[in-house]
Amino acid sequence: MKIRTESEVKEGNVTHSTFTIERILPASKERSFAAWANADSKRRWFACHDDWKTVEFNLDFKVGGKESNLVVTPSGGRHVFDATFYDIVPNERIVYAFGMYVNDIRISVSLVTVLFESPLEGRTKMTFTEQIVLFKEPGSKTEFSTEEEVRGRVEGTNAGFDRLVKDLS
Repeated sequence: MKIRTESEVKEGNVTHSTFTIERILPASKERSFAAWANADSKRRWFACHDDWKTVEFNLDFKVGGKESNLVVTPSGGRHVFDATFYDIVPNERIVYAFGMYVNDIRISVSLVTVLFESPLEGRTKMTFTEQIVLFKEPGSKTEFSTEEEVRGRVEGTNAGFDRLVKDLS
């Protein structure tokens, strides 16, 4: 696993950041891509925390299609992932944008590119790049903790990818 984080840029009430995660998946490009395209498969591996309960999950995997995921934390917090697919090249590439909401407050908007390559027979190199805009609530006196926010996003994404690897094994 390889992770790169580019430097953050702070502008007023927003912060921009980018990270890339590379994974070698134990399956062909076709099976690896299908794990993203199939609603049952995606729901199994997508969650970022084992103790969060998925309440609603919808996937319309096509250009212009939507994906949404509502999860509830053990303390009752509501996290919503709301995405739109902008580019899909079967077995090669997925590009989507999504908003992330916590308790009905939008905390970020991201653009994601997922690339699939076959470096070795039967295995796939998946490269996931997320460009994030993190929002600071207007009037908030607290400073951005961009490093912590991005680290949390990377950890959550990696937890999902750990499940993806298990699902494909």
